[in-house]
Amino acid sequence: MLPPPNNFNRPQHPHQTPEVRQAPVIHYTFVLIGLTLLVFVLHKLDEILLPIAFSAVFTLLLLPISRWLELRGLPRVLAIIICLLLVLLLFAGIILGFGSQLTQFRDEIPKLQAKMMEIFNQAQAWAHDRFGYEPMSIAEVKDSTIKSLKKSGTTYLGTTLSTTTDVLSNLAQVLIYIFCFLYYRDHLRQFMFRFVAPDKRTMVLNTVDSIQTVVQAYISGLLKVIVIVSILNAIGLLALGVKFAVFFAIFASVLAVIPYIGIMIGATVPAIITLVETGSPLQALAVIGVFVVVQFLEGNFITPMITGSQVSINPLAAILALILGGALWGTPGMILSIPLTAILKVVFDAYKPLEPFGFLLGDVADGEDNQTSKKEAEAEIRPWYRRLWHMIGK
Repeated sequence: MLPPPNNFNRPQHPHQTPEVRQAPVIHYTFVLIGLTLLVFVLHKLDEILLPIAFSAVFTLLLLPISRWLELRGLPRVLAIIICLLLVLLLFAGIILGFGSQLTQFRDEIPKLQAKMMEIFNQAQAWAHDRFGYEPMSIAEVKDSTIKSLKKSGTTYLGTTLSTTTDVLSNLAQVLIYIFCFLYYRDHLRQFMFRFVAPDKRTMVLNTVDSIQTVVQAYISGLLKVIVIVSILNAIGLLALGVKFAVFFAIFASVLAVIPYIGIMIGATVPAIITLVETGSPLQALAVIGVFVVVQFLEGNFITPMITGSQVSINPLAAILALILGGALWGTPGMILSIPLTAILKVVFDAYKPLEPFGFLLGDVADGEDNQTSKKEAEAEIRPWYRRLWHMIGK
């Protein structure tokens, strides 16, 4: 009688590799460790990564211009130099515009301070008559303010000088990175293809081109929305006779990128200053009304017509991105958070294993696109006035 076969001594096929399965707990533990290390590296290398991130965003915006100039017969170097000059002109215009407004605002600070002290005294008198609150004297308020200014004046001066130096240094780095990204873009694309099999390079090329197109359209559309909203805000504030109308119009339009919170901050500051200047609550409410109307137009007419449904980020994802960007990289991180979140969403949507995360970042209407036809999906993302017109037509 033959002995039973011994499975342990049976030789394995030479090309057969044993399958090793990891427990889900171990897999997700490694993922969390990797994310933690990534956040740590991003935070520690912020001085290096921030100029690169800004350069990448500007490169996506300038790439169509550079290509257009090259198709007109200009050498690539000259086309890139023209693009960099456009960036410098943009920064110069922003600095000159905001600088003049800030100078005028600084000259008005003593008057605003006197009127605020008057309102403060009236509020203290009302609280004393109503609740028996013991008011503070003007001398005490001035003494505490002067002491705090003396204590922090040297720190603010050093911080201002350091910030100015950092901005100039980072601007020079951004310009150099933009030049390199635009000049070596073909080389960088070939470098990326080295990681892809030859039979899949066409698919990857189409995916990269679609990502690039969508991100360019989203960022350029976002800038167009900011410009249009700034003009509308300025018209409304100038009609009401608000001081520093242009400054507050641009300030509020930039903050309007933040869902819900941005419009509140952008409208509160000019409303308070208008209340202090005029002493009229109705005038302050009219200022808030201007921002509310413009925000309504932006949400229902301007943004759907310009950016459409190419990249739509839900408000929760946008707010979390702003908070995380501020915690990671400060104010520059908040500026980059919305464009980078849009880029991540496009990448997630293009890569099948990460598609659920793209769905999570997207708006509610995006989830219905996979369940309906293209025509039905376009109907779902129409603005409310177009849907109403469609229903009336039926």
